[in-house]
Amino acid sequence: MNNLLIVMKNSEWQGEIGDELRKFIAEPVLGLPQPEAQFEVTQVPPESFGTMFKASRSILNIGIGNKNSFTTSTNVYAEPQKIITITGTNKEALIREIQKNGKALISEFKNADLLTFQRSINKNYWDPAKMPTFSKHGYSIKIPKTFSIVEDNGDFIWYRMRLDGGNSMELFSYTVPIKSIDDENGNNLVAIRDTIGKKYIPGEVDGSYMITEEAYTPHIFEVKLDGKKALEAKGKWEVKGVYMAGPFLSYSIIDKAKNRLVVVEGLTYAPSMNKRDYMFELEAIMKTIKIN
Repeated sequence: MNNLLIVMKNSEWQGEIGDELRKFIAEPVLGLPQPEAQFEVTQVPPESFGTMFKASRSILNIGIGNKNSFTTSTNVYAEPQKIITITGTNKEALIREIQKNGKALISEFKNADLLTFQRSINKNYWDPAKMPTFSKHGYSIKIPKTFSIVEDNGDFIWYRMRLDGGNSMELFSYTVPIKSIDDENGNNLVAIRDTIGKKYIPGEVDGSYMITEEAYTPHIFEVKLDGKKALEAKGKWEVKGVYMAGPFLSYSIIDKAKNRLVVVEGLTYAPSMNKRDYMFELEAIMKTIKIN
């Protein structure tokens, strides 16, 4: 996942066209403690695009052509596979096409990777019907069996995947009643999050617990999840009283029918390691959420 093969002339890759493209594909992923690019990139010229490279999952073709265009195709040489082709009638036109479609190409490749990972989740996940919190509150998330339960008390669910070196990926979910407009617009997001952290997520030292990093305001966006308005938050967590920190991603779904927020959050603890792919996996898991 997050690997991108770019097929374009070496001279174009090394020149202004490549510079424009890198503004998008090399842009740091939002919400991570250290800068990490959107993709791990391999560039090959068209004459080197042979059988081995054609098996790549994400392929971007760029070059001068007889028209200005942005096209997508799937499963041309392998499955799963997403191919995007961007052409321009000259250098200036091609740069304009990249500028116009840069964000779209990122979304196309990311969504394709997301769906691929979700298909792997579908092969082996814990049965949500047997999870007390999901059963009691009428929603579900497909949590892979690579995760193990930490807590599920009927109101708060916590699963963990252990990584090498004492590191981990953590997944939490809970619901809270909507009491004011600030619960719906994100103004209370940090306060809600910190209250839950104090109640359910203790640190290793007595009296310590997880909070939102005080020096870093989360980025909050309005998105759609399971057909409902939701707030996506990307930020950093820390443990109050202990030197532990890392990135988090959360979704707060506004469930008007039951006047509540359905919250799911993923975070990574992996000091001195790249975290982009871990956070991407957590995003894919969280986006399997279904509200009954």
